[in-house]
Amino acid sequence: MSLTHPSPNFGERRGGLRPELVVLHYTAMPDCQVALERLCDPMAEVSAHYLIDRDGTVLSLVDEAARAWHAGAGVWGGRDDVNSRSIGIELVNRGDEPFAARQMTALEALLDGVLARWSIRPEAVIGHSDMAPDRKADPGPRFDWRRLAQAGLSVWPEPGDDQADFVTSARTFGFPDADEALLLAAFRLRFRPWAKGPADATDRALAADLARRFSVDGAARRA
Repeated sequence: MSLTHPSPNFGERRGGLRPELVVLHYTAMPDCQVALERLCDPMAEVSAHYLIDRDGTVLSLVDEAARAWHAGAGVWGGRDDVNSRSIGIELVNRGDEPFAARQMTALEALLDGVLARWSIRPEAVIGHSDMAPDRKADPGPRFDWRRLAQAGLSVWPEPGDDQADFVTSARTFGFPDADEALLLAAFRLRFRPWAKGPADATDRALAADLARRFSVDGAARRA
């Protein structure tokens, strides 16, 4: 892989771990140059493997085999040290705007290659808010998860058992061992950003479908 803008902020993946997740982020910054400077600033101690600009330009900052510093504290599928287990992709976006069409197209092409190279399943493409619901909201409510799922690059739920326990289902899918309020907020941020109030039958049904079809270790349950 050719690094177009090498960042000094990386290290070795710990304990012989290899990429099994992809974590998507937004930069929460006004433009690509500002984000690039931060991701390459040794004082900032933050980086990602890739940065995608609004026009679809893909900048490679850290070799995929190395451990970039993008995820921080968090858990997915009962596993911590997400940095050692993942590829991090930053999308230039303030957090309150739609994601540009060219940017999404570039992301799809990038994900297609990453998933193939590391044998990562679509359900292992997650948001920063999924693994750290107590402190993160990216890639946010404007991100088009359904589009990725339709391209086979993520997953989207269909209604399942609306009597299933929401918290159990969410954790079975991979969400951390957090309280119901945090889990519901993270789940809705990704799958129902318009929903309000306590967990309802739709939340339970959608979470149950994810739990039924996908185990926390990333193996699909094709029942």
